[in-house]
Amino acid sequence: MATIEIWITLALLGGAILFFVTEWLSVDLVALGVVISLMVTGILSTEQALAGFSSPIVITIAALFIVGGAVMETGLADSISNKIVQFAGDNKTRLLILIMGTVALLSGFISDTGTVAIMAPAIISISRKKGINPSRLLIPLSFGSLLGGAMTLIGTPPNIVVSDLLAENGYSSFGFFDFTPIGLLLLIAGILYFALAGRWLLPDRKNAKEMQRINSPDELMQLYKLPEDLYRLRIRQGSPLVGKCILESALGSKYGVNVLEIFRADESQSRSRIGNLRFITDEIPGSQKISTNTPLLPDDLLICQGLYNDISHASAALRLGVQPAEAVDQKALVNDEVGVAEVLLPPRSLMIGKTLVSSRFGSLYRLTVLGINRPGTKSSLSLKETKLRFGDTLFVQGAWKDIRALANQRRDFVVVGQPETMKGTPPRSKMIVSGLILTAMLISLIAGWLPLATTALIAAFLMVISGCLTMKQAYNSVDWKSIILIAGMLPMTTALQEVGLVEIGANWIATTLGGLGTIPTLASLFLITSLFTQVISNTATTVLIAPVALSLALQLGYQPQAFLMTVALAASTAYATPVASPVNTLVMAAGNYRFKDYAKVGIPLIFISMVITVLLLPILWPLK
Repeated sequence: MATIEIWITLALLGGAILFFVTEWLSVDLVALGVVISLMVTGILSTEQALAGFSSPIVITIAALFIVGGAVMETGLADSISNKIVQFAGDNKTRLLILIMGTVALLSGFISDTGTVAIMAPAIISISRKKGINPSRLLIPLSFGSLLGGAMTLIGTPPNIVVSDLLAENGYSSFGFFDFTPIGLLLLIAGILYFALAGRWLLPDRKNAKEMQRINSPDELMQLYKLPEDLYRLRIRQGSPLVGKCILESALGSKYGVNVLEIFRADESQSRSRIGNLRFITDEIPGSQKISTNTPLLPDDLLICQGLYNDISHASAALRLGVQPAEAVDQKALVNDEVGVAEVLLPPRSLMIGKTLVSSRFGSLYRLTVLGINRPGTKSSLSLKETKLRFGDTLFVQGAWKDIRALANQRRDFVVVGQPETMKGTPPRSKMIVSGLILTAMLISLIAGWLPLATTALIAAFLMVISGCLTMKQAYNSVDWKSIILIAGMLPMTTALQEVGLVEIGANWIATTLGGLGTIPTLASLFLITSLFTQVISNTATTVLIAPVALSLALQLGYQPQAFLMTVALAASTAYATPVASPVNTLVMAAGNYRFKDYAKVGIPLIFISMVITVLLLPILWPLK
């Protein structure tokens, strides 16, 4: 094709990478922009540009998200991880080996992010009991999940991408356990690395604030000095709040006071008893809870949370009587219906750069933010004016169902820990059913009875109709940003092939490195892929580089399996930065890690992985 089309495609690719790295726009929006640009510029037809949304890769990954969501929702993954970790005993080396082995085993079959989110609280609890700083264990947990994902076909999207590319070009696709021999060797090497040398590179650092180590709501309230920040505000005669509902009161937006409960005396009660303990105790007749849309009346009692200065300011300006909270008021924070949790902001969260007010957090998610913690900052942050950053942790309060819903928004929020009241105990029957469906799916994939996409869809369907999760939970289990990212970037691969850039890139590598031999060529391919995956999605990296690897192998006269598996494995080496993978982000605050900690520990592991990959893959997958 004409040179101008090559330059347009290169500009689109460079622009996409720039936005991925800088995060000026969310990754799914960038991917959609790529699709639109390819259509508008005429590089691809409408059918070609939209083909990614019907790709078997996209359907398969979406179905696997649902299967993994069911495994986590029924408590099966949690049960497995807790039982295996219990065998660690007091031996620190054995503990590290078991942590990495357990998370790798689970990540081979379900989401690595979900696996780490489940296991991290258990690991933190164990570190506390054994007197080990979490920083010694959480990076091995994160890296173990990445190593485990590389061991099976469904463990990570890059494996599925390269397998599908083989099938599209007339080669046999990878089987379920084709990644296992090399993946298992990489896992063993990773475990030995941490057991022998890597553990000395890990920081031995206490958490600047013990926030991420808290699991239970009671501990969270102690940490945030509740109920010290709880107050009772009584509406006096003549208060400007009389006749207004709580949503119109501006107590939160103007004064920084969070209203947790509203109580009104029964009309049969005398006014002298208003404010008495009986007034707010649900077990005693004569009190009634009212909604936030009900107009307020004189002597209504508000259970509020806020700083003393804010409470004083509000009470003076709005003619409110202030009374200290009592122990029973904690029911306004945590009970069977409502609770508290900590929420970490990952690097690609849409909340970053916004305030709680501008993001409409309360109205969108039906949760109240009681506090903001920022690593390295000891002073209290304003709930109204603070622009949120990556790594900030929100202390939220609200209905357990809304906290669970927030936990499913994994790209924007990571709910730290698994508060017992929120998690509950799923029926054992559902755990058994989800285990049977998962086992049947794996058997079908191993035996090759049905295509991967068909098998994954059947398993997802069975998880829903069996009640392991609801349709709403199924939709929430899917990381839609990842789905749109994959569907949007797949057409870029087509465009690169259409304009001849794949062939040009393969020719350049073949001319520059091909004469050096197979090992240097594979090593260069590994390093290029690994470099990209430190700053952009491993899936996007694979989609872009895999076609170049296929063309390179064919130009050199080799079978392509070893080249494509090299790309997939290299795409999983997201070790050198905290933003390379969501699992790295998830443990960053909990381990009090710094950016350089990942590079210090991760770069040697990348080179170890590269050596093993380029030396063994040509043996496992002969090039001729």
